[in-house]
Parts: sequence; C-alpha cells; structure tokens
Amino acid sequence: MSQSRQVMEISVIVPVFREQAGINAFVRHLVDIFPVDRHEIIVVDGSPDEETRKALDVPGISTLASDKGRARQMNAGAGQATAQVLLFVHADTRLPANSAQLIPSALKDENIVGGSFSLGITSERPFLKLVEQVANLRSRWTRVPYGDQGIFVRRDYFYKIGGFKDIPIMEDLEFMTRIKKSGGKIEILPERVKTSDRRWEREGPLYCTLRNWLIRIMYHCKVSADRISSFYR
Repeated sequence: MSQSRQVMEISVIVPVFREQAGINAFVRHLVDIFPVDRHEIIVVDGSPDEETRKALDVPGISTLASDKGRARQMNAGAGQATAQVLLFVHADTRLPANSAQLIPSALKDENIVGGSFSLGITSERPFLKLVEQVANLRSRWTRVPYGDQGIFVRRDYFYKIGGFKDIPIMEDLEFMTRIKKSGGKIEILPERVKTSDRRWEREGPLYCTLRNWLIRIMYHCKVSADRISSFYR
C-alpha cells in the first residue's frame, strides 16, 4: 500500500445505478469538497452493464463493480476504502461545501461513532419544505438518520458492528438503528445536504411522501425487507 493511500482522511463511497447522465458533475462536486490528494472517492456501480462507471471521466476516482443493491455496493466500497472515516453519499445528494471540516470536527468527540447531515430538498414547494422540517425533527429526536442525509461512520466501528445488512431496502435505517442499540453515539449536524426532488416530482409529492411513511411504518412493524421492496417498486 502506498503512503498516499495510508494517509487518506475520509473515504467517500457512492453507490450508483444508471446515474451516467449526471455522474461527472456529481463527482466534480465531491472533488471540490474532498480533494483526492487528501481523501478518496469510490464509486460503486451496481448495474451489470456498468454504464455509470464507463461514463466517469474525472481523474483520481476509484471505481468498482458490484452486485445491485445499495447495501452490497456500500459494503463493497467500504472494503476498498483506506481512510479511518467512511462517508456514504447518494448520487442525487449535494453536500455542504465545508463537509471535509465538519465531519472530523464532529468526530473529535471520541464517544461519537458516526452521524449525518440534516436534510435539505432541492425544491421551493411549501409541501416539500414541510417534509424537510418533519424529517429533521424526526432524525434529531430518534438519532437515526437516513442515507439521503449523507451517513458518516468510523471505519473500525463500521466493521465492529458488521457493516450494512444485506437487505434490498431500508439498509440505512437498519444500520443506524443497530448503531444506536449498540450504544454508539450519533451526531446529526445542523448543516444541510441538498437532495434532489426528482422522485417527488416524478411520483407526485403527496403520494411519494405518504408511500415513504407507510414503508417506514411497515419496517417498524417488522414486515420483511423483501416485501417492503416489492411495494416500493
């Protein structure tokens, strides 16, 4: 292992599936925040045709192929990561410009094992602004954020609790709930990501929100992840 890889500060892991249209703009956004001479960015393509991986032309980025499924893809990326802090980011999420400073600052407290940012949605719709507020109140109260908030975790703790469970949906909720139950302290940063409103716009804001709430209720009622996944599609 080269010395440059040994001193990486944060490993940014991006699970993708057919994100080729916007992957280069997204990765350039990450590079602006996490320069590749100090951090590493790992894009994990879950499509069998690897469209996103083939479209990526930003230098200094690591890529790999994986079986489809965010949990599998994120675990695969973590397996290649060399930094002591892992940051999992969805390809439709934009991070705060000072993320590379905010995360280490939060982790100066040795009791904190991981956390996330607060949620922002790229929409001026009043309804989606309300969704933001409710989501942030929920995550601050429960200390269990979702993947679209940008989840970070100490690498050793990630492996200590077994990484993401290989389930087709709700892997982020299951993972953060497991951290909480294990006694790990989770920090929710006040700074907000900006998550694309594309799913809300495609499916309709009210339908999408109610469907998401129903999925969470089903999960908490211990409905199987496979059944929830078929409902989500």
